[in-house]
Amino acid sequence: MTSKNIIQSLLDTDLYKLTMMQVVLHHFPSAEVEYAFKCRTEGVDLMPMAIEIRDEIKHLCELKFTENEIHYLSNIYYLKSDFVQFLKLFQLNENYVRISKDEEGQLEITVAGPWLHTIMFEVPILAIVEEVFSRRHHAELDMEIGQRRLKNKTELIKAHPLRDKLKIMEFGTRRRFSRDWQKHVLEHLNRSVSDNLVGSSNVYYARETGVTPLGTMAHEYLQAFQALGPRLVDSQKEALDVWTKEYRGDLGIALTDVVGVDAFIRDFDRYFAKLFDGVRHDSGCPFEWARKMIAHYEKLGIDPKTKSLVFSDGLDIPLAFELLEEFHETTNVVFGIGTNLTNDVGIKPLSIVMKMTLCNGQPVAKISDSPGKTMCKDEDYLAYLRKVFAIH
Repeated sequence: MTSKNIIQSLLDTDLYKLTMMQVVLHHFPSAEVEYAFKCRTEGVDLMPMAIEIRDEIKHLCELKFTENEIHYLSNIYYLKSDFVQFLKLFQLNENYVRISKDEEGQLEITVAGPWLHTIMFEVPILAIVEEVFSRRHHAELDMEIGQRRLKNKTELIKAHPLRDKLKIMEFGTRRRFSRDWQKHVLEHLNRSVSDNLVGSSNVYYARETGVTPLGTMAHEYLQAFQALGPRLVDSQKEALDVWTKEYRGDLGIALTDVVGVDAFIRDFDRYFAKLFDGVRHDSGCPFEWARKMIAHYEKLGIDPKTKSLVFSDGLDIPLAFELLEEFHETTNVVFGIGTNLTNDVGIKPLSIVMKMTLCNGQPVAKISDSPGKTMCKDEDYLAYLRKVFAIH
């Protein structure tokens, strides 16, 4: 294994890939899915990097979990022993990945195959694309700029009157400038503001730095239930129900924006609101979302102070403090900060995503609370989804 390879461990991923993968193993081992890559940054041509990206994915597919990594995972109490035993044998298969050029001449990456064997592709592929791009275009970048910006962030935290109440999770794997920079950022945070750092989504670097790996579910989990559930209208409730059966009270943060927060609130009844520890925001106005969720808890007779609101959409430190000032007296507020930590080095990061588009041959989609985040090629299905969930 050479140091130039971007992904050097299968642990170099976000924890929620593993937590969702365990659910897939136990409940949907035969589900078939498809993911599609998209670069939202205009004017960027990734095609010249296609061969390098393919070579990095080939290397990714040569990796297996090491004995030490398996031992680490076996000590995460909510990962069940049969799942950890499965991971001992697990290896990604490059035959599930297709890299080509789309109709507009842009890089197209599609992953298709069994959900159980493809779920681990998304995060490393996004990290590979971002770092290959960084190597090609910013190899001579002066990292002093990133160092100064990172130091300014921690100084801002230290100086703020609400510093003691700020809880940050590092969420930056998929759009990091490089794996080395993500490690540096996490080590700096752990050294400078350790009381504010509650953990990292990256399992490998959480292990390396001794912080807690954090994560529950992603959009793909709830999207898949649009095809797996008994009825489309009940897909969110079915997804939450299966999650609670699997984790029995652990990992209790629910994602709210797969078909918009209003539709989520209609499904998030008193049963789920009491079972889950809190909810996560990932699109739309965070202030408006928080007010809606707090009002919903109060309407259900649940004290919002007993629940957590996790913010994770395009955050930086100043916005985190604005939200903290607004809501810390009402509820437990936590912040997942990604790109602004791991790719704030003086250049504009790529805006790249990889989303599930099909499950068991049926379209699935996310209708975001933010314009431009929806990814689905089937307009008829999108219209039907909007109608079923009364999204206007």
